[in-house]
Amino acid sequence: MTVWETLVGQEAVVATLRAAAVAASPGLRAGAGGGGGSAGVRSGMTHSWLFTGPSGAGRQEAARAFAAGLNCEREPPGCGECTGCHTVLTDTATDLRTVTPEGLSLGVKDVRALVRDAASAPTAGRWRILLLTDADRLTEAAANALLKALEEPAERAVFLLCAPSIEDVLPTIRSRCRTVALRLPSAADVRDMLLREGIDEQLAQTAARASQGHLALARRLATDEAARAHRAAVLRIPGRLGRVGDCLAAAADLVGAANADAEAANAERDEVETEALKTALGVGATATGGKSRSARAPKAGAKARSMVVRGAAGALKELERNQKSRGRRTILDSLDRALVDLAGLYRDVLAEQLGAPVDPIHADHAVEAAGLAAASTPEQTLRRLEAVLATRAALADNPGLVPLLAVESLTLALRDG
Repeated sequence: MTVWETLVGQEAVVATLRAAAVAASPGLRAGAGGGGGSAGVRSGMTHSWLFTGPSGAGRQEAARAFAAGLNCEREPPGCGECTGCHTVLTDTATDLRTVTPEGLSLGVKDVRALVRDAASAPTAGRWRILLLTDADRLTEAAANALLKALEEPAERAVFLLCAPSIEDVLPTIRSRCRTVALRLPSAADVRDMLLREGIDEQLAQTAARASQGHLALARRLATDEAARAHRAAVLRIPGRLGRVGDCLAAAADLVGAANADAEAANAERDEVETEALKTALGVGATATGGKSRSARAPKAGAKARSMVVRGAAGALKELERNQKSRGRRTILDSLDRALVDLAGLYRDVLAEQLGAPVDPIHADHAVEAAGLAAASTPEQTLRRLEAVLATRAALADNPGLVPLLAVESLTLALRDG
């Protein structure tokens, strides 16, 4: 299976990336005049790429597939089987550096480290590849640090940036990148992918429609019973909104589920990181000096003196801040997915009310959609759909917004219609 086959429903993108990888292959360089053919390589290849597309379309997968194609050891590039492809796809290649923001933003420190790596020559592969998974989260200082590297690129360095849209990246950065726009794959494309992976046909069909083109979510819905249960609980919310107390309880359940997701995803990792940093800084160790073992024996009632590296408290606080930021990002991502599911349900309700000849998103919840359609007007449904989308935008645009308050406001708006 080649690396290009992993890009579901992206035929135009595959054609672009495959052509660029072929243009950068050793065979072309040899035909263009051997090792001195840098200009020939650049004519079919560029040092910076921007992969755009909605969440779930596979931006990072496309960037990684391209990286594998560039460092593939076979012809045509992108075999998916050689050492060059395998190490890139598993993120173990020595010439690949992947930077993913842990929290709400990506700071200048990480970007400067990326830029330093870009200045180094590749050690095993043909290209030094710098993959920035969320370029839309760059701080101003980080964007400026990246811009200088894009303006003066190293000879064998390739920057691969990923963002939801070109508008999410500074004009000065996107103007120096070749843009590759991905689209959400169709439900049929996603279903076929799941079938190839051995998923039952009915489950594959349901997961493909419910995911609305989000590849990772489709896989999770098809393989994880807990994910399916969580989605079902979200889709039951509109039927629970009878009294004000019911609205507040539904909001609390939704945010509580998001908090539980964050706890499950990050708790073990946070603990490991904290203990590793404490060990590195000597927190909890005792200082005994260089005396003999007998001389070091503590006196009765004496207290051991803690040996702590200078700045340990500050380093631990910074780690704690980063972990909190990562946890909040997980919570917001979970809530965003729930809001997308709710929006899909109200879309189904509106289609039912208007008699629109479209396939439902949540076909397995057709009974709930029909009940909501019979109990409301299209105007009410449209207002509720707009309320869901407005809440989603508010949480995305205002990181300081308290999620519970935003969701409580939403459930009350859905109740009043």
